[in-house]
Amino acid sequence: MDPRYEHFRNFSSADLSFPEKKKVWLEISDMSEEEFDAMMADQKERQAGVPKIGDVAPDFELEILDRAKKRTGEFVRLSAHRGKPVALLFGSYT
Repeated sequence: MDPRYEHFRNFSSADLSFPEKKKVWLEISDMSEEEFDAMMADQKERQAGVPKIGDVAPDFELEILDRAKKRTGEFVRLSAHRGKPVALLFGSYT
């Protein structure tokens, strides 16, 4: 580990305020404070479009993969399973 960052070895941000987290972020990144503030403003704007707990999930369509993880040309829509349990698996298939 780079000796300049040794004091972060067992670091946890759980008990830090946002200004404290920002200070740490700026210390360990190559970002300027203006870039950090712009990134946080962008994140806040993006969060406005995120569904909340209890919201109806947005409908989407995905291509079905075969057992060998190859594309099949068949698609499934979330709305086709309304009222049924659905699990979504996120991962890399490359």
